[in-house]
Amino acid sequence: MGERAYFDWNATAPLRAVARTVMVEALGEGGNASSVHAEGRAARGRLEKARAQVAALVGAEAKNVIFTSGATEANALALTPALEIGGRKEPRDRLFVSVVEHPSVLAGGRFTPEQIEVLRVDGNGIVNLDALKTALAKAERPLVSVMLANNETGVIQPIPTIADIVHAANGLLHVDAVQGAGRIACDMAALGADLVSLSSHKLGGPQGAGALVRRGDIHLGEPLIRGGGQERGYRAGTENVPALAGFGAAAEAACTARETDAARMAALRDRLEAGLKTATPPAVIFGIDAPRLPNTTLVAVPGLKAETALIAFDLNGIALSSGSACSSGKVQASHVLAAMGVEPALVAGALRISLGWETTETDVEKLLTAWNTVVSSLLKKQPNIAA
Repeated sequence: MGERAYFDWNATAPLRAVARTVMVEALGEGGNASSVHAEGRAARGRLEKARAQVAALVGAEAKNVIFTSGATEANALALTPALEIGGRKEPRDRLFVSVVEHPSVLAGGRFTPEQIEVLRVDGNGIVNLDALKTALAKAERPLVSVMLANNETGVIQPIPTIADIVHAANGLLHVDAVQGAGRIACDMAALGADLVSLSSHKLGGPQGAGALVRRGDIHLGEPLIRGGGQERGYRAGTENVPALAGFGAAAEAACTARETDAARMAALRDRLEAGLKTATPPAVIFGIDAPRLPNTTLVAVPGLKAETALIAFDLNGIALSSGSACSSGKVQASHVLAAMGVEPALVAGALRISLGWETTETDVEKLLTAWNTVVSSLLKKQPNIAA
């Protein structure tokens, strides 16, 4: 990252060297993975290797990985009433999503607005389990979608417990594991997830690649994209072999180094948060009383405006964000914090700091130094706020 310090890993991670290497090789070879000649078979080999690598990330079988253009498409593909189990048509009659989900899940996929119900959360952003049980009583065959870990706060949902509740109500559970995969354990069977969405560029693969992983006996009905028979008929279109090869390589690297990277990032995050609180005692760190990803801090200081602060940090060589990076570069109020009951004035100042496997102690110190400069300067313009 040169002289700058990058703290926006939850938005996108830098491309891993191993992913870049296999992508360049695949670009040089060419070939259509659906062709039967030698070049086509070579492309198919790369594609199926990537499928196995991605499957291993979540403890699934390779045949159950459906490659997509990203997690947004994977979420849209998963959220359909037309799910089949073991060849039996058992359409889902209701969709339940938590209020803190990614916008692509809140959009509801192929469910109508009348079929969708939003589940509330507590002050840490964790799904209210009693409310979930009550809601599920309204449906005969529900589909529930709850993310593994929140992209803004890093708060981890109790997915195994949620899965037990969902399955007891004859439901199926979709888990958006975009932020959690590669950072915390994400075995589908252990989680109890029936469908899992993944994203390449959060793991150090290229942008524009993702996957939906299904339980072996679950079929998705009609595809979103019709045409040829690629991806076992679930997603038509020639597969982007170079990007998917990079996705697979990144998934394998993330899986191999997960525990070591997580421990190191957690130590750096704790050092960072202690420094933030020492420098600015009024600072509020969201979700701090709940299990969180080892790399994520969402912090706000009363009187500080996120948009102004982001510009100031950028000018000081620090890249971070105000929350989700899915709003066309706009700084918008966090629907996640609003759902957690945070007052609007504090929501407006929330800054997301996310670390990665290349983050160093020097980066953290650079951020803390910039924090002292930026926050002190901006708060001086708010005379009623004490730093």
